[in-house]
Amino acid sequence: MQSPFSTSHVLALVTSIGVGCFLLSETHSQADEPGWQKHVVYTGAHCNTAVAADFTGDKLVDVICNAGGATRLLVAPDWTEVILDGDSKRGLIHSETMDVDRDGDPDFIATRYKPGLIFWLERPEDPLQDRWTYHLVDDQVDGIHGLLVGEVDGDGQPDLLANSAQPAGPFANSLVWYKPPTNAREAKQWPRYVFAQGDAPGLSHYLGVGDVNGDGRPDAASAAKGGEQDPSGQGEWFAWWEAPEDPTGVWRKHLLADKQPGATNIHPADVNGDGKTDFVASRGHGHGLVWFEAPTWKMHDIQTTFEGPHCLAVTDLDGDGDIDAATCAKDDQVAAWFENDGQGNFTTHVIGTEQAAYDIRAIDMDGDSDIDLLIAGQMSQNVVWYENPVKKGR
Repeated sequence: MQSPFSTSHVLALVTSIGVGCFLLSETHSQADEPGWQKHVVYTGAHCNTAVAADFTGDKLVDVICNAGGATRLLVAPDWTEVILDGDSKRGLIHSETMDVDRDGDPDFIATRYKPGLIFWLERPEDPLQDRWTYHLVDDQVDGIHGLLVGEVDGDGQPDLLANSAQPAGPFANSLVWYKPPTNAREAKQWPRYVFAQGDAPGLSHYLGVGDVNGDGRPDAASAAKGGEQDPSGQGEWFAWWEAPEDPTGVWRKHLLADKQPGATNIHPADVNGDGKTDFVASRGHGHGLVWFEAPTWKMHDIQTTFEGPHCLAVTDLDGDGDIDAATCAKDDQVAAWFENDGQGNFTTHVIGTEQAAYDIRAIDMDGDSDIDLLIAGQMSQNVVWYENPVKKGR
């Protein structure tokens, strides 16, 4: 049984703010696979992360990205730009969206890698004219590469997970989660709980969350790239952490696989439809994507050659009821989705080329009830989305 706030469901929750008729941008081109169209949201600077939600309350999905040292709100349908935070010292590596203050609209949460910083920007009453107020979440965890919104403690409210990818600071090589305070606007920082205490070495990257062992409690997963930048030699692994009855304590680590050069992304999902939670993973500083079959964690290849699949989305992309995957390889500059036959056999569909990525989100961008792909391109210096031609329930 998966948590209702597993990774794919969190992405769906982000998009659940009502969307209506969407006017397509004039800037688009046909992608490699017939039917997929590439829509350009932003160009001009290196961009590591982008998220989407109805930030303006007009029932259209907008985008927030960090590019050129500034956090930018890109307003649909014409992608008019509003600078939310121009502090270049807060260059961001990853971000999320959550209704932090529970006032009914989405706020923006982001992280800087080093020195580690997590903050949120409060969506004001007039998001186009008023200032988005800066609030600190935490500045004591160093090397924060990944953020993830997920339900951790069973209270039905979303929490926030993050990592320390650096062997430095008071929480070196650790994974943490935060509970948004009820008085989030006044709180000096959020309560921090270290669930992987020093046992996530080797330059960890992103996180996944979901009930892996069927005990009704959300567990977590992560990966560490290792390589030349890891003098400890303790990276190159995929692993998951089993949540105890009290999630504020230390969780038990389970190694899925080591000797996985460039390991970066891992998400729990039932891949083969047997009711057990498997894992889908990518080697974002290496090559290829894989999935691990529960309960023995046998590893299966999804795609073996893509170089730098640094981002990963895991959701049902073709509306047939099973879990698919998608990535954009930052080094090969190829965007693709992987069609699952329901039994864990995947077919690769290339939907775009000459597009780099550091970040990908699966979200309904145009309100037509299928899942599109939003990509933040670092070396291609842009933010784009690929329009899914498959309608759910066809």
